[in-house]
Amino acid sequence: MDDNSSASASKKRFYKRRPKKKEAAKSESGSLHEAAVEAKKAAKQPKTDTQEDKIETAKPNSKKRKRSNLPPSPVIGNEAWQKALNSAIETNKKSHYDRLNSFKKIQKSADKIRITPLGGLGEIGGNITVIETNTSAVIVDVGMSFPDSDMPGVDILIPDFNYLKTIKNKIAGILITHAHEDHIGAIPYLFKEMPLPLYATPMPLGMISNKLEEHGLKSARNLFRPVEKRKIYKIGEFEIEWLHITHSIVDSSALAIKTKAGTIIHTGDFKIDHTPIDGYPTDLHRLAHYGEEGVLCLLSDSTNSHKEGFTRSESSVGKTFDAIFSKSKGRVIMSTFSSNIHRVYQAVQHGLNYGRKVCVIGRSMERNIFTAIELGYISLDKSIFIDAHEVGKYNDNEVLIVTTGSQGETMAALYRMATDEHRHIKIKPTDQIIISAKAIPGNEGSVSTVLNFLLKSGASVAYQDFSEIHVSGHAAQEEQKLMLRLIKPKFFLPIHGEFNHITKHKETAMECGIPSKNILLMEDGDQVEVCAEYIKKVKSVKTGKIFIDNQINSQIENDVVMDRQQLADSGVVMIIAQIDRREKKLIAKPKVVSYGLVADRNDKEFSKEMEEVLVQFLSNAKKDVIENRAVLENEVRQVVRKHIFRSMKKYPTIVPTIFIM
Repeated sequence: MDDNSSASASKKRFYKRRPKKKEAAKSESGSLHEAAVEAKKAAKQPKTDTQEDKIETAKPNSKKRKRSNLPPSPVIGNEAWQKALNSAIETNKKSHYDRLNSFKKIQKSADKIRITPLGGLGEIGGNITVIETNTSAVIVDVGMSFPDSDMPGVDILIPDFNYLKTIKNKIAGILITHAHEDHIGAIPYLFKEMPLPLYATPMPLGMISNKLEEHGLKSARNLFRPVEKRKIYKIGEFEIEWLHITHSIVDSSALAIKTKAGTIIHTGDFKIDHTPIDGYPTDLHRLAHYGEEGVLCLLSDSTNSHKEGFTRSESSVGKTFDAIFSKSKGRVIMSTFSSNIHRVYQAVQHGLNYGRKVCVIGRSMERNIFTAIELGYISLDKSIFIDAHEVGKYNDNEVLIVTTGSQGETMAALYRMATDEHRHIKIKPTDQIIISAKAIPGNEGSVSTVLNFLLKSGASVAYQDFSEIHVSGHAAQEEQKLMLRLIKPKFFLPIHGEFNHITKHKETAMECGIPSKNILLMEDGDQVEVCAEYIKKVKSVKTGKIFIDNQINSQIENDVVMDRQQLADSGVVMIIAQIDRREKKLIAKPKVVSYGLVADRNDKEFSKEMEEVLVQFLSNAKKDVIENRAVLENEVRQVVRKHIFRSMKKYPTIVPTIFIM
């Protein structure tokens, strides 16, 4: 068959299937007529909402299922699966309640615990807390703090131990959380008055050993009781476990203290560091274990309670160190807290990476580093270290100096270098200084002074211009929340910080579900009683601070410090005079010497003024006053003091020496 005949046949078949135009038009016209009739009928009937929706949503030849606006079938009912569903909802609610209120597992008893902070509240540092029953007591930490600027000649402050003396017979021991000075610095002074068994992990004991040796208390090391973490020790009436915690010093611990009244968790200083330098993160599992068992009371670090988010890991400082070391052409001098072993270790490692020898300057820094090496907390070959007098034998780009003085202490090595007073090290313009620490509140002025001296020497100084040159060792808000959620205590006592810090920590705890009535804000000396039923303040005990001269490791009496404050504020006036007993007159011009009151150029004028005051006084003095030297000197002191206040608004110390002739 040819192509033409095939096409003709196909065309015929097409026309057979296709209707004629007139028939198609007629069919279409009929369909339209029927649709119009149906529409008129529908228009005469009232439309329901459902019908309107159907008309609006309906599509010609639509194969979709028509939508129903009826409510869904109920999931709660009497069918078997519905009953099972409802049961699961109720069970889950109870499960959430039980896990968030695990403290309800605590057995009710008549036993009570008293908690008394003797330091560490209303301040930063000086941490010491007493936890006691009627017949037994333990002390948690014995720390020191720094003096204010208006305490001349005072190097450190230690707690007043008077309350400890009153309960001495029931104290079973001292528990140490970690080896920072604000937690162990006052131990030698306490041991001089009352030696007690001392329980701590190896690193704190090693550093305390150094301190006792300084104070001539080597024999007191027989009281050391080394402890292992995750092991429970019976101390007095308490069962105590040391739990590993991360902080800015190695081998830090929280304490789980089991009592007949319930478990108390004391966090010590902490942060939640998941990538610590030693690879030992916080023991969250053990903390959670106690949380599930039920905790009566939590005492937790409040230092960083105003800081949102998380505290950065200690390991983050390493990147900043590497950036600084890679650019430094001269010596690198790094200063930080002597106890921050991991910070020092990171600096040393980067120094070694860039071919530098390490010189450690500062007695406390040397002791702490070599104690950490000896105990195995860090691994460094002692051949990498050189002495200060050997620094000059090496090129500047081959030396790293690690030193104390990050807080601007005038006796520390960095300050003496900055003021050109150090025997071996003088600051050069090519030096790179790293101050890897933050000023402790109250030390800002001292740190600023050191910075100014260093900058005047022409050195480059890295302090706060790098965001990660220093990281805190204290938990920020999200870490505090994690601790609260893990422990789930019935009662909460925020500790370690000023009142604004513990107030903010209370707000965070309330966000985590702890009722306000179950949180107490304490001050030093407040004694809080806690049991399964309540927590309340029951009394206050005597607290205070003892002033210490750290150069001779001895106490400075309160009146000495007050005299110094008086002299610093108003000065001193010394008067030496001879008086004729019968004439009641000055035999010669009195000698007047003043310090801190009038300028040197005004000394003559001031002496003449004092002479006139004495003449006026003697002319009106009674005979019995003139006859008694002690009475006379006291009267002269009062007259001169009042006169100076009227003219200068100052109350200087007056020292009269009167000779009656």
